Amino acid sequence: MSQKTKGEFEKYIQQQIDLGYNEVYMPFDSRPKAQAKVRALSIERFSESKNLAQLEKTIADCQRCTLWKGANKLVFGTGNSNADIMFVGEAPGADEDMQGKPFVGRAGKLLDKMLVDVGISRDEVYITNVIKHRPPGNRDPLPDEVEPCEPYLHMQIKYIKPKVLCALGRIAGQTLLQTKMNLGDMRKRWFDYQGIKLMVTYHPAAILRSMGYMEPTMEDLRKLLAEVTKMREAE
Repeated sequence: MSQKTKGEFEKYIQQQIDLGYNEVYMPFDSRPKAQAKVRALSIERFSESKNLAQLEKTIADCQRCTLWKGANKLVFGTGNSNADIMFVGEAPGADEDMQGKPFVGRAGKLLDKMLVDVGISRDEVYITNVIKHRPPGNRDPLPDEVEPCEPYLHMQIKYIKPKVLCALGRIAGQTLLQTKMNLGDMRKRWFDYQGIKLMVTYHPAAILRSMGYMEPTMEDLRKLLAEVTKMREAE
C-alpha cells in the first residue's frame, strides 16, 4: 500500500468511527473484489450520547445500511421524551420520509384517532420506528437493514424509560422480542423487555388494508391504557 493510499485509508476509517461503525469493510485486499475486515471500535460512538437530542444529532448522517441512499430524511422519533407509553412501528413511509417525522401519513392519522378514542393524547406518548430510513416502495425492511438500526432503538427506550412499550406490527414485535413468532402468537399477552411491559398489536397500516383489525387493536389499546393507569396509581 502506497503512503497516499494508506493516508486515504486511515482518513476513511476515522470517518467511519465518527459515524459509529463497529466494523468496516473495505476493498483494500490485493485480490480482485476481496474485502478486508477492519476493526474500528469495540464500543459504538453513538453510545456516548447523554440524551435523545444528542443521539438524534449523532446519527443524523447514519449510513450503517444502504437505505440512506434512497431516503430524503432520517426519521428519528417524536413525542414526549418522558412518556409512559412508547410506540414502536416498523419503518417510515413516503410522508414520513419527506417530513422526517414518524406516523404522519394515513396510518399515523388513523393511529392518532384511535389513541384519542381510548383516551390517549399523542402529545403524551413517544413514537418511533425500528428502521430510521424508508425502505424502497415501503417494502418490509431486510434483516441487514434492521440490525444496524436496533442499537438506536434500544437507546431511545433507555432514555425515555417508558412504563409500557407497544410494538405496532410483526416486525417491530419480532425485533424487540428477538423472536420469529408470528403476530397472532405475540398478541393478547404481555412480554418483558428489560423490565418494561411490552404489548404487540396490529400496525395501523394493516387496519387500512383490512378494517377487521380495527376492533382487536382498539381492545389492545384499551388494555394498554388500563395497565399504565394501574401502574401510575401504584406509584
